[in-house]
Amino acid sequence: MKNFAAILTLSALLASGSVAQAAPDTPTNADGLPLIPLSEDLMLKYLSAELAFQRGQAAGAHSAMMALARSSGDPRLARRATEMAIAASSSADALKGAKLWRELAPRSDEAFQVLLSLQLNGNRLDEAKQALAQQLAASKPDQLPTAIASVQRNLSRMSDKTKANALLRELLEPYRESVDARLALTQFSMVSGDRAGALREAREAVMKFPKSEIAAMVLAQIEDKTEAARVLGEFLQKNPNAREARLAYARMLYEQAKLAEAKKEFKLLIEQKKDDQTALFALGLLSVQVDELADAEKYLSAYINTLGGQPDKERDATQALMILAQISEDRNDLAGALKWLEMAETVTYQGSVTAVLKRAQLQSKSGKVDAGRQLLAEADAESDDDRVRLIIGDAQILRDAGRLAEAIKVIEDALESQPNNIDLIYEYAMLVEKNREFDAMEKALRRVIQIAPDNPQAYNALGYSFAERNIRLPEAYDLIKVALQLAPDDAFIMDSMGWVEFRMGRLEKAEALLRRAYGLRPDAEIAVHLGEVLWLLGREDEAKKLWRFANGKDPKNESLKGTLQRFQVKL
Repeated sequence: MKNFAAILTLSALLASGSVAQAAPDTPTNADGLPLIPLSEDLMLKYLSAELAFQRGQAAGAHSAMMALARSSGDPRLARRATEMAIAASSSADALKGAKLWRELAPRSDEAFQVLLSLQLNGNRLDEAKQALAQQLAASKPDQLPTAIASVQRNLSRMSDKTKANALLRELLEPYRESVDARLALTQFSMVSGDRAGALREAREAVMKFPKSEIAAMVLAQIEDKTEAARVLGEFLQKNPNAREARLAYARMLYEQAKLAEAKKEFKLLIEQKKDDQTALFALGLLSVQVDELADAEKYLSAYINTLGGQPDKERDATQALMILAQISEDRNDLAGALKWLEMAETVTYQGSVTAVLKRAQLQSKSGKVDAGRQLLAEADAESDDDRVRLIIGDAQILRDAGRLAEAIKVIEDALESQPNNIDLIYEYAMLVEKNREFDAMEKALRRVIQIAPDNPQAYNALGYSFAERNIRLPEAYDLIKVALQLAPDDAFIMDSMGWVEFRMGRLEKAEALLRRAYGLRPDAEIAVHLGEVLWLLGREDEAKKLWRFANGKDPKNESLKGTLQRFQVKL
């Protein structure tokens, strides 16, 4: 049975067209494979070598297979000898086998790669360098970029990156007039930890090839943010149609909070290609951030139209649709908002749940509370998280409709089956606080902190409640300090800390914190707090300006109404 299996192996080996090509002077068949007659002597020698290998006699098996490969001139047998040596961890024998394989099949890329790998791993760098240099020299001009990439890829496998970098520089020295060689050296220098060398190569590449978009973008990736933006800006002045560079430049400007400049660059991309999804989507989001809602609606609508009713594989179309729905809602166009929400339900499952929640809120807002609740009751939820979202959405509809006791009951019922769900516990805390059940609120928030000690919102909510009621201010400060450590860039937590500082009489610190919070997120509640601090500092005009903004943003804001009443201010 073993002999029969070995015969099959030999037959398969000699029939294989994927192993190697024969040497140029060897008679071959139509597939370029050597014409080797399957004689009894060849079969017996092959079987003997395979059986020896199976019995653990790797050295003898390799030697016999090598002799058979030489006598027959068949590169496939040399390949098998190489495999035997590699399996036996005999690097010296593997190298001999690979050399013979390469000699018998000089056009085989597989033989070349195996031999090169063994040379590099065995630190036989002179041999490897010679082979790679020959590969580069044999490449035609249109093949050179691929050959350079292959050399770079092979050398990247070396453990000693310094030696690999030096070897690559030596090999590519004759080709330094090629942008591909320059960029290969740049990338390899970065991988080797030589940032200075990478910068030098990339800058020289940009100078020598001023029209190369990839050279400019590689340099921008290495430079610091300010210099990278300058590099791309200058490149685009000379090459205004370089779309990838302009897209990268626009993103850099956005990351540096240069929103107006970023918007200008994205607009140029749209002028060049009106249905560019990336630019349309980015312009829509940018317009929202600078509160240019008409532009946001224009760009996001165009973006949605480019999708042709299909989900976008690269971006979440739900975000665009939800923004469009919110814009429509803000101008009291509930029918328009519902149109976008219905579309969102078809985009993704996550979009469906989000859209159903929003649709239910709109129904409630228009006075159809029970209809909104029915939407949530009939919505499909395929996960526990989505079921919880729908339950909380139901409670919030009841809360906004003034049916607070019912809202609390909804959450209490849900907590019976999920007593440790922090989202439900947190929502319960917010509802009982609104019902002025402060002890129950504190108990619930401390339960959240116990279950999830890294949850910043629980610390913040409890601390803010103390500050709002002007009690236990040192404890409020400590709680919000923890929240701010957990989420240092959260504008609402920053607002809470500013409010505590205000309550403790430290108006200058309060102003600084509230200004920073307002800069991060111009929210109505933050504007009310900052306005009150400024009013007490004697800057009444600034305060009124902020309160007018808050009134335009959220005319039903209870904090604003209370503040204006206390100071007897009319806007």
